[in-house]
Amino acid sequence: MKPQFKQIVTVILSVFLLSCSSDDSDSETSNSPIISIPKIPLASKIRLLTLGDSYTIGQSVCETCRYPEQLKANLEAIYPETSFSLNIIAKTGWTTSNLISAINEQNPQSNYDLVTLLIGVNNQYQGINFSFYEKEFPELLTKAITLAKGDKKNVIVLSIPDYAYTPFGTMFGGTAKISKEISEYNTFAENYCKTNGVLFISITDITQRGIEVPSLVAGDGLHPSKDAYTLFVDRILPKVKVALQD
Repeated sequence: MKPQFKQIVTVILSVFLLSCSSDDSDSETSNSPIISIPKIPLASKIRLLTLGDSYTIGQSVCETCRYPEQLKANLEAIYPETSFSLNIIAKTGWTTSNLISAINEQNPQSNYDLVTLLIGVNNQYQGINFSFYEKEFPELLTKAITLAKGDKKNVIVLSIPDYAYTPFGTMFGGTAKISKEISEYNTFAENYCKTNGVLFISITDITQRGIEVPSLVAGDGLHPSKDAYTLFVDRILPKVKVALQD
């Protein structure tokens, strides 16, 4: 075999061997097990507190249909190793003043891992001067933070649903007025939360589909249905998980 031909053969064999080595390396890489990031475990016991009115107590839906109970059930499914307890301080018709009085009367311990607050619709519905909300919402938020072990990261404020988009709301004929006033309450609450570093989650748009999607309204023609509360929870659950794992 001539020297020149030997050199050509040597080069071809070298390229072939390098190619095989590269393929083997790629094969080994592709067959390597995927490393999953472990879920951050929670404490063995988690205490939940929800503050509000009819939208929190779940007027006209079953006990397990209201959003606090659905939230608890979802968390239990995600974290089966953790025991979740739920305390609800809410009643149909409560204004900010009523909720403040109830919290003071019940005097819950300041040991909750998560506190949610949804309040204000009855201030609007009863025609109470807006200045009361401007004064009492900040007071309620301060109480919520105190009850959440003094940690604002453990507090979530939900926006007020818009009952203008319900059969009951349309009976008033002034649905635009209702929506406008509800928006003013929500804007104030959202801005106050942002200024003070508290998470505000809007669920109002879900309730504004009430006429278009009747299944989002409870049988009383006014309050959110189980389906609507499920959508509430779908929206807030990711934020709740972050708050609990932080």
